[in-house]
Amino acid sequence: MPTVDLLISGGTVVTSSGRRRADVAVRDGRIVAVGRLEADATRLVDAGGLLVLPGGVDSHVHLMDPGSTEREDFPTGTRAAAAAGVTTIVEHSHGAPVRTVAELDAKVSYLTGRSNVDFALAAHAWPAEPGKVAGAVADLWRAGVGFFKVFTCTTHGIPGHGGAALRRHLRATADVGAVSLVHCEDESLTEDAEALLRADGRDDGGLLPEWRDRDAEVVAATVTAVLARRSGARVTVAHVSHPEVAEYLAAERRRGARIWAETCPQYLLLREDEVVEHGNFRKFTPPARARSDADEAAQWRLLREGVLTHVSSDHAPATREQKTGSIWDVHFGLPGIDTTLPALLDAVARQHLAYEDVARLYAEAPARVYGLWPRKGGIAPGFDADLALVDPDAEWQLRDESVLSKAGWTPYHGRRVTGRAIRTYLRGRLVAQDGRPADDRAGRFVPGPGRACP
Repeated sequence: MPTVDLLISGGTVVTSSGRRRADVAVRDGRIVAVGRLEADATRLVDAGGLLVLPGGVDSHVHLMDPGSTEREDFPTGTRAAAAAGVTTIVEHSHGAPVRTVAELDAKVSYLTGRSNVDFALAAHAWPAEPGKVAGAVADLWRAGVGFFKVFTCTTHGIPGHGGAALRRHLRATADVGAVSLVHCEDESLTEDAEALLRADGRDDGGLLPEWRDRDAEVVAATVTAVLARRSGARVTVAHVSHPEVAEYLAAERRRGARIWAETCPQYLLLREDEVVEHGNFRKFTPPARARSDADEAAQWRLLREGVLTHVSSDHAPATREQKTGSIWDVHFGLPGIDTTLPALLDAVARQHLAYEDVARLYAEAPARVYGLWPRKGGIAPGFDADLALVDPDAEWQLRDESVLSKAGWTPYHGRRVTGRAIRTYLRGRLVAQDGRPADDRAGRFVPGPGRACP
């Protein structure tokens, strides 16, 4: 074999289909060979005792840049991503939503030189006059957006889609092959609950699961799934919080819907009643639903079985100061980019998942859903050399002080975990080692698959 730029030797390569001892050879940022290799290398890395996983593909990230950079920005958030073993994100910011091709182009230009990992960008679907929806969707998809974010309830200042508006949007996306990420909470139910809670003078943490209740999520997710099937659209339901929603989506999938179910660590590790104690620091929506060990076990089972199809962080940070005030007024969201891969690796140690599941759920599946495959999400010749070298035996503690995100805190503070990314490579370039990111801004914009359409 001709000389390569990088040879990672002696590690255990993990993909969704299995694991094996193998070397990985890299040239010009791409993987050129995987196996027992004999090659001269400019850089040789001994990965003995380590796992070699595809770099994480986190497909639901909010870096608030531009828009609300006091909460998070690209340089900081992508340093945290790299340190955690994430090499590609799909980002959208509610503070400066992308609704037009001009806004997409301006954001790509602005972010040039600001990212430490590769990134795709989503657009926000905006309810519009019926005759204008199809054109706006087609223009943005062909300009390279990664997906369309759709709300079924007005949240973060983004207007919600009722049934008719959602159907128009999904029909338009089906026409061009675009994919949507839909936040499912029924607005009539959340509005009614909010009015009753405010009338009662409620301002305590316990109001959250009453305001954004299970019925609101089930109703919106079911309507979305039916419309996805009937329109032929490609849809991911965001942050599925409990098994009932996942099972409704699976039923529509069996009927032919092209629908995926994303979940996040907060729906696997946090409990519904924690909001009573932690208040604003558990304000995210849908809120945590698990009430027992059995609830958590059911979510993990659905992940193993593929009913829940992939994992994201839904990284939506706010600082401690920004989480201070009335629970009605503080930001929704949790920081998560620092802790999602560690949580999944620890799930293997706790026998909830296998390492093959981690590769599938946090790399391969999201890459396939959002058209990044076969460039991202795998370890094979032709793929970008986006790799996370993991010490499976590393025992450590998640702590506020270790969070690189601007949030500076984590809901998992004090949790002991096993397994840690100790080296992260982006297109063969070392971008983090032992939790210390390089901050060299080597990340590039990755256009969505629609850009190749005629």
